[in-house]
Amino acid sequence: MQKSIYIYGASGHGLVVADIARDNGYNDIIFIDDGDNSYVSYTSYLDKDIPFIIAIGDNKIREILQTKVLNNGFKVVSLIHSSSIISSSVKVGLGVVIMPNVVVNAYSIIGNGIILNTSCVVEHECIIDDFAHISPNVALAGDVKVGKYTHIGIGANVIQGIDIGKNNIIGAGAVVIHNVENNKKLIGIPAREINESK
Repeated sequence: MQKSIYIYGASGHGLVVADIARDNGYNDIIFIDDGDNSYVSYTSYLDKDIPFIIAIGDNKIREILQTKVLNNGFKVVSLIHSSSIISSSVKVGLGVVIMPNVVVNAYSIIGNGIILNTSCVVEHECIIDDFAHISPNVALAGDVKVGKYTHIGIGANVIQGIDIGKNNIIGAGAVVIHNVENNKKLIGIPAREINESK
């Protein structure tokens, strides 16, 4: 039986999402990409019986596109790779992609439009707000809060109880040991704010 899905975004990220869709039993992958004529462009007249997943790495663009397809009456699904370990007490929002070998432990809350990238670990009672991106091999200790639109770079670590505000960028390999306000960029061990205007 044919099971179809629209994947909005045909870049490398979209290709990985397509693999996860296949792992979830979708055998008819239809890429939607407005900027590439080799793919179908988005229109509100597409088949409403086929669900969408947004495969765009940019957090704010992902929110815009997910809102658009929902407002046009399409269904948006979440995709969780079968190799991931997700506690039965975890709440997962709409349009979430959880990639291979991810671990999400007890009573964590994963908001809408989140990317949990390959082999990241989200420990107990973490809260990740909408349209954040947790990169490969990130480790969030217990009771960490991650704000909307925040991107935590590959291999970063966040100690327990830390509150990272919204719209932040945490650099690759950083170790976050203090709370982070909104709209900051941090790098290093321990993580420190950088000012790009200097």
